[in-house]
Amino acid sequence: MAWPVLVFDIESIPDVDGLRALRGAPADATDAQVYEAWLNERKDKGQSDFAPLHLQRVLVISVVFRNAEGLRVHSFVDRDGQSEGRVIQTFFNSIEKHQPQLVSWNGGGFDLPVLHYRGLRHGVEASKYWDMGEDDREYKWNNYISRYHMRHLDLMDLLAMYSPKNNAPLDALAKLCGFPGKLGMDGSQVYPQYLDGRLEDIRRYCETDVMNTYLVYCRFQKMRGGLTEAEYEQEIAFVKETLGRLAPAESHWQEYLAAWA
Repeated sequence: MAWPVLVFDIESIPDVDGLRALRGAPADATDAQVYEAWLNERKDKGQSDFAPLHLQRVLVISVVFRNAEGLRVHSFVDRDGQSEGRVIQTFFNSIEKHQPQLVSWNGGGFDLPVLHYRGLRHGVEASKYWDMGEDDREYKWNNYISRYHMRHLDLMDLLAMYSPKNNAPLDALAKLCGFPGKLGMDGSQVYPQYLDGRLEDIRRYCETDVMNTYLVYCRFQKMRGGLTEAEYEQEIAFVKETLGRLAPAESHWQEYLAAWA
């Protein structure tokens, strides 16, 4: 398994400011009123209440970063409601700096398109990420953008043989592989939790989800020969050891390790 590896997951909420701009909402309308009017219009048309990707405001980006020096779990969080652009730029800066193997679960279908649209809105710069061989010929044959390249590995898409009808949920795959899966929240609850001021709970949820992705990635590496059986077992033990060091300060890792046991 080649390092460095950057596994990522995002949590997002409806972009109410964007809805205001696009719908020409009255200046005195509250966020709740703008969102409710949009929801009602969608329902009248028989459409989903899930906001289109360009209207998904990025709230949290959580990553597992693994290299020869160790394993880190970290989150970039828009804590003041004004820092979405900085959060996205910081994430892409990590890619520019380390040029890692990028790993996601449905990243090609959701996370990356959202980051593209929102990054465009905020003027984010990410030249190496967008390089498809113009600057570095190596990137012509293996880049972050092309679906069938491995520099960005969308595990869900690959395991489904690039056929959406075969897609499987991360929670189910993680649990079937013996990992904890989701704990205490799912994506549909993120916006209500945000409105209740539970941003830290959302951040913790995102971190456990990205850890599930990393563990499934390790299992995949064993399947494809990137890790031997002994190396895989050693990596799993190392993850548990790392989370054990984090657990005293972060209760979600205590819960995660208990579920894993």
